[in-house]
Amino acid sequence: MTEQHDIARWLIDNSSRFIGVADDIWATPEICFQEIKSSKIQADDLEADGFDITWGAGGLPTAFVASWSNGSGPVIGFIGEYDALPGLSQKIQQSKEALEDGANGHGCGHNLLGTGALASAAALKAWMISTGQTGTLRYYGCPAEEVGFGKVYMARDGAFDDLDAAFNFHPGWSNYPVRGTFLGARSIHYRFKGRASHAGTAPHLGRSALDAVELMNIGTNYLREHVEDYVRLHYQITDGGKSPNIVPDTASVLYLAKSLYPAEVEDLVSRLNDIAKGAALMTGTRFEAEVESGTSCLINNQALADLQYEKMQELGTIDFNEAEMEFAAKINSDYPPGGADFQRRILNLPPASNYAPLIWETYDQVDTGKIHHASTDVAEVGWRTPLCMIRTTCWPLNASPHSWGVVASGGMSIGHKGMMYAATVMALAAAELIENTARLEKVRQEFIETVGSMPYVDPIPPEKMPPV
Repeated sequence: MTEQHDIARWLIDNSSRFIGVADDIWATPEICFQEIKSSKIQADDLEADGFDITWGAGGLPTAFVASWSNGSGPVIGFIGEYDALPGLSQKIQQSKEALEDGANGHGCGHNLLGTGALASAAALKAWMISTGQTGTLRYYGCPAEEVGFGKVYMARDGAFDDLDAAFNFHPGWSNYPVRGTFLGARSIHYRFKGRASHAGTAPHLGRSALDAVELMNIGTNYLREHVEDYVRLHYQITDGGKSPNIVPDTASVLYLAKSLYPAEVEDLVSRLNDIAKGAALMTGTRFEAEVESGTSCLINNQALADLQYEKMQELGTIDFNEAEMEFAAKINSDYPPGGADFQRRILNLPPASNYAPLIWETYDQVDTGKIHHASTDVAEVGWRTPLCMIRTTCWPLNASPHSWGVVASGGMSIGHKGMMYAATVMALAAAELIENTARLEKVRQEFIETVGSMPYVDPIPPEKMPPV
């Protein structure tokens, strides 16, 4: 155990290296499939550290795999990301103000997410060299988690198939291993085609594609009553015609359909297709449905969750200082009231001391049996090898993901501390698996009994190529 905690000391001693990487990515926010600078920052860091870099996993130019091996042993993966979000540019300050109007920003903390996983891989390598442990380490630089689900293409390419276990963390409001599941999703574009006509003098000659879109949306809204409570159906009209005095001959709507297990998602998509057929029949139009992206449900490995919570308990809590608490409190005050209570409720967290603006404590079992309504392509890794995501405190309790407060916190010490805490937990847990073959076998046996027993359905049609 003492040797394992050399990992924690090594990460403290080298923290400036990883904070620098995270800050460089924060300062060059790039959106899905465009992460040219961000991916290179990470790849260059690991290559300088002795990792071999292979680009283009899954046919994605901004995806890479960094590998290091010193002999036979477990193959451990660390899953990273670096894509930002559009329109969330923000200064590192306690009030909303863009660095550059309309520019991108790291509103989900992926500058921290990827770098924390990278730091774990680097720390574990140093520990393995110093202790003589053998095995293979991989860091996966994964593009387009927010939109596009890049890991689906990497998984289809076999990138994760030979891993014995994988680790991933996501910035958040508090510190805990994620035990619940995340929904599977399909993104489908429905495009209707009708016949144009003068809307005033000859409407009877037209066949409105927009009418079909609206009828499909109405049908879908009635469907909401007859699905499981956890199902989510989101849509956006992407084409509604060009002018109100023209019966539109084209219209389209983009759906994001979410359910749990693959068969349930497929059934939901089938029902949506039937609604689209009905809308086309009612309006005398035709339609095409194209699956643009998708991902499976995320199933977290409970044995890995147990292990990582043990490491959280050994490490203790995050030490946020008074200045960081004040920074967080001001950000919290600029969000609608009730957000902090909402987070405590959905995570089943007890109130922090005096309703502190940052949660420093660690928790367990906060979401056991819970179905999270979000989706993530990390799920594709978890269908191929044992995986458990952890969350650590990287932003104030009242701040909402995909908003300015998360961007501000992710570029300063609050985010840095949460990132380094996550890196330490993951590296310590991975070291335990390398040293303790019985622990690794327990993790893998659970994977076989759960994920291995369920049929896997590719969430994107096999002929679908990466959108790059």
